[in-house]
Amino acid sequence: MNVLVITQYFWPETFRITEVVQSLRDTGCEVSVLTGQPNYPDGLVHSGYSAASLCTQIHDGLTIYRVPLVPRGRSSALRLVLNYLSFIVSGVVFGSWLLRGQRFDVILVYAPSPILQAIPAVWLAWLKNIKLVTWVQDLWPESLSATGFVHNQKILIAVAAVVRWIYRKNDLLLVQSQAFVEPVLKMADNTPVVYHPNPGELAFSTPDTGQVSPLQLKPGFNIVFAGNLGTVQALDTILAAAQLLRDEQDVRFVLVGSGSRSEWLHREVDRLGLDNVNLPGRFSPSDMPGILAQASAVLVSLVKDPIISQTVPSKVQAYLAAGKPIIASLDGEGARVVMAAGAGVACPAEDAQALADAVIRLRDALPEELQQMAQRGLMYYAQHFEPALLAKRLAQILSNVVRGDLPAITDINK
Repeated sequence: MNVLVITQYFWPETFRITEVVQSLRDTGCEVSVLTGQPNYPDGLVHSGYSAASLCTQIHDGLTIYRVPLVPRGRSSALRLVLNYLSFIVSGVVFGSWLLRGQRFDVILVYAPSPILQAIPAVWLAWLKNIKLVTWVQDLWPESLSATGFVHNQKILIAVAAVVRWIYRKNDLLLVQSQAFVEPVLKMADNTPVVYHPNPGELAFSTPDTGQVSPLQLKPGFNIVFAGNLGTVQALDTILAAAQLLRDEQDVRFVLVGSGSRSEWLHREVDRLGLDNVNLPGRFSPSDMPGILAQASAVLVSLVKDPIISQTVPSKVQAYLAAGKPIIASLDGEGARVVMAAGAGVACPAEDAQALADAVIRLRDALPEELQQMAQRGLMYYAQHFEPALLAKRLAQILSNVVRGDLPAITDINK
């Protein structure tokens, strides 16, 4: 089966779709990728690439077609909008040129925000008369208002109309959270909607090489947060909990990563004099297993919002695979997964006191209890999020779509 994956973000940008493509290829699928010039997360085009370039690249046995785009820049809403729109236009115009004469069986769109990046896929699926599947990672337009990016109701209504059009042009919609099924179904008309979770990271599924971690944590009870430091991660709640626990000499928060609130975070830690908060910066995905292995517990947090609560943060899978007790400072699906796995404790989103209490509960727990949480997390990961398992399932789903066997897909996911 020949699969074309369309995604605005791909290697060397660190998005989960890169590993999904590698795993899908390993099932025997022939996979090509249509993407843009890499410029995430810093907003600058990566070394060796050009924003205006139109090129074909071979990497790790994959053919990657890259179209021009406007780099997202730093802290500029206008540049971000231009970045999104330029990929749509380039995907339609230049993508059609790059892929001329190429034959595919199905297009798979990896659709984090913005889902508008699926528009070139709709065009190419029609042009080549092939099936189209979109894997919905965020709810649109709901996520626009939830993150505070757009408040204008007329804009939100217009975006909703475009999203409905995209959904209805698909042969199948995949959603990363069970809570997404109902809201996507309401907009999808007759397009089937199927739950297919994001897999864990391949780095957690490969043998430990014994490589020394570039980050060595100090002795004590280290709560590690790993990932994007942005607006929806409720970072102020973490700092408030750290303030409440500043007299607990052995408790330390280690926030590994970077994002739009990195500078604010550094300023606040200095302003508040939080010696129990460590900000070591961003590390490569291959470094994360070694870093998380040193954690006493791992932390996932999100803001309190009904839309955000329907998402399962991808770090949940990584935490389960790391075999560490999880503190879930969030509502909804993410907390449900942690509790269903029996892998840790959950507390309400944006509740600093509840987060502080959860930290102390784990700090004071018996070692045997913490080990049981870790083992249950590993078992749940193996059953629900293991990359090779989900890649085989995805390949079967795509194969069924190509055959027009949609009822079988529904049965698979029950």
